[in-house]
Amino acid sequence: MQLSIETQSKKLPQTAGVYFFRNARGEILYIGKAANLRARVQSYFRGTDSRGERIVRMVAQSAKVGTQKTASVLEAMVLEAALIKKYQPRYNIDLKDDKSFSYFIITKEKFSRVLIARATHLSTMAPHTAYGPYTSKKQMIIALDILRRIFPFHDRPGRTERGCLDAQLGLCPAPYEGAISQKEYGKNIRAIAMILEGRKSQLVKKMGKEMWHCAQKEEFEKAENLRRTIFALQHIRDVALLTGDQQPSIAGKGVRIEGYDISNISGQYAVGSMVVFENDRPQKAQYRKFKIKTVRAINDVAMMREVLRRRFVHVEWPLPDLILLDGGKGHLSMAQHLCGDLHIRINFVALAKGPTRKKSDLYWSKGTSLSVPQKTLIAVRDEAHRFAVTYHRKLRDHLL
Repeated sequence: MQLSIETQSKKLPQTAGVYFFRNARGEILYIGKAANLRARVQSYFRGTDSRGERIVRMVAQSAKVGTQKTASVLEAMVLEAALIKKYQPRYNIDLKDDKSFSYFIITKEKFSRVLIARATHLSTMAPHTAYGPYTSKKQMIIALDILRRIFPFHDRPGRTERGCLDAQLGLCPAPYEGAISQKEYGKNIRAIAMILEGRKSQLVKKMGKEMWHCAQKEEFEKAENLRRTIFALQHIRDVALLTGDQQPSIAGKGVRIEGYDISNISGQYAVGSMVVFENDRPQKAQYRKFKIKTVRAINDVAMMREVLRRRFVHVEWPLPDLILLDGGKGHLSMAQHLCGDLHIRINFVALAKGPTRKKSDLYWSKGTSLSVPQKTLIAVRDEAHRFAVTYHRKLRDHLL
C-alpha cells in the first residue's frame, strides 16, 4: 500500500538537498531545494506554504516524494537549477521560455570576472560562459558572495584595483596590481566554475591532492592555505540562501549543538571534552576527548582554545549550528577571535555560573539570532562537564 505524501515526508533526511514531487506515473511535477529536506516538505502540509492554488494542486496530484541530499544549500541551489532545466517539471516556472531569469557569467578575459546577468542581456555581452538559469537573483547574489569569500576575484570593468574596497577587504586578489599571478588567479576562477557545474566534491579531492604535494615539497604555507580553503568549502554556512517559509527555524528540530568543557587539577592532567546534541538528544558516538598538549599553566581559556583549534582541523566532522562553551566572556572572546583567524562563521554561547552559583549567565556571540531553550543549553553544558570529568579521572588514575 502506497504511503501518503505526508507520511513519506516524516522519514525524509534533515539535511540540505533537493526534493521531487512525483505523480502516480512517476512523472516529476515539482523540484525544490531546502536547508532541511524534512522540514521543508512537511511545511506543505502545515499551511505554512504561501505559493497559492498552483502548489495546492501540485500536492494533491503527488503520489511520491523523493530527495537528493547535498552538502550545503549552495550545492542544492546549483543542483535544483540543473534538474529543473533537465526535467522541465510542469509546476516549476518554465525556464525554457521565460527571459527574466538570470545566469552566472564567467567572462573570457586575462583575469576573468564572475557576474550575474539577465537572460535578455546574454547576447550583448562580451565572450563568456553562462551557468543557469536561476529563478532568484537575490539568492544568486548571496551565493556569489559566499563563493567570493572563498575564491576572491576581480569584478570591476577597469584594469586596476587602486582604491578598490573589495581588494582592501580581501574579496579581490588585485591581479592588475600584481598581487596574484595569472596562473593562481585562474585556479580561483576554475574552482568557481566547478562548483557552478555541481562538481564540488571533485574540486575538494583535487585540492586535497595539491595540498599533499605541497606538504611533500615542504611548501607548508601554501599547504596551509589550501587546507583552510578546503575547510571553508566543506563547512559552508549558507542557510541565508533560503528565506521566508523555506528557512527552517533554528529553534526547531535538527539543530546540532556542540558543547565543550575543560577539566584539570591545578593545570595537571588537563583534558577537554566535546559533546554533541541533535534534536535535544546526546549523540554519544560523536563525542570526542582531547588531552591538552600545549598549555601547562592554569589557564582554562588557553586550554579551550587548543581544543577548539584541534577540533576545527577535522574537516570531516559536521560543523554545528551552535557551539556552547563552559565559561564566561573571556572564553567567548577567544572563540570569536579564533574563528576570525580561521575564516569560520559560527554561533557561540558561553554559559557560566553566576556569582551566586544559583543561576547561569549567558554570553552570546555578536549577531546571533538563535532561539535555544536555556534548559537545553544547561543540559549540553552539564553533559560536557560530566564527560570531561570522567576522562580526567580516568587519565589521572592511570598515570598515578
